[in-house]
Amino acid sequence: MQNAALVRKALDALLLRLDGQQAAAITTARKRAVFYGTLRYAVELRLLPAHPMEHVQWVTPKSNDEVDRRSVVNPQQALALLSAVCEKNPRLVAFFACLYYAALRPAEALHLRIEDCELPEEGWGVVRLSGSTQHVGEGWGDDSKAIREDRELKHRAKTAVRPVPATPQLVRALRWHVAAYGHAPDGRLFVTQGYGHGPVAKETYARVWRAVRTMALTTAQQRSPLAKRPYDLRHAAVSLWLNEGVPATQVAEWAGHSVHVLLKVYAKCIEGQDKAARLRIEEALSRDDDVAA
Repeated sequence: MQNAALVRKALDALLLRLDGQQAAAITTARKRAVFYGTLRYAVELRLLPAHPMEHVQWVTPKSNDEVDRRSVVNPQQALALLSAVCEKNPRLVAFFACLYYAALRPAEALHLRIEDCELPEEGWGVVRLSGSTQHVGEGWGDDSKAIREDRELKHRAKTAVRPVPATPQLVRALRWHVAAYGHAPDGRLFVTQGYGHGPVAKETYARVWRAVRTMALTTAQQRSPLAKRPYDLRHAAVSLWLNEGVPATQVAEWAGHSVHVLLKVYAKCIEGQDKAARLRIEEALSRDDDVAA
């Protein structure tokens, strides 16, 4: 591995997926970090005299973490999509409502249990998130045969809990869901029908989402990035909170982000603040002119 050409060849291989297509920048960065750590461990074991990547100039592709504003639905579009879900698969209405009204990640919604929810008959409620249910693929989890795995919240300790306010719309959706479909023996809300009561499969809710986009959106909107993925409902929720003036610190806490990441990811989705800022500057300058006069 002291051969620079060989190291560069290995790094270039990180740019590709198994099917030979270009990998996403964030995927390449993750694989490079693993590769770097593996070689560093080899140095610690004295299997290599020095870290071979230190002698190779290779730049990791830059990733664009910002949310595309074109993917964010407005409240009317979100309601139309949720209405279409009600027609297509009513068991998933509350699931998608969690993503839009509380900015839950899909994995967090799949982990949600009845005891995690405060659902009053009227007004706001609360959902307390304590974990996520990840689709890991067979052979990639702690159980080699399992395709889903319960984990802690993203970037949080295993015992961490994140309370998120539930809007009255979400409270009504969850109360209706519990009344209509109940919950699994372990309290989980969004499970498959029939024997087993496992979490809803990613393929299932993704298939339903593709169908409701054709039902609720125009042909032009279907071709656009608008609500392309269920995850875009979460982006719409966070964007709405920021645009309505909720402090970034509060939004970050509810969404499970750091403030730095929040503002970096959603920078292009915050609208109208430039106009307000210009008005404040204009007012300040006008006061200075009055004093000078």
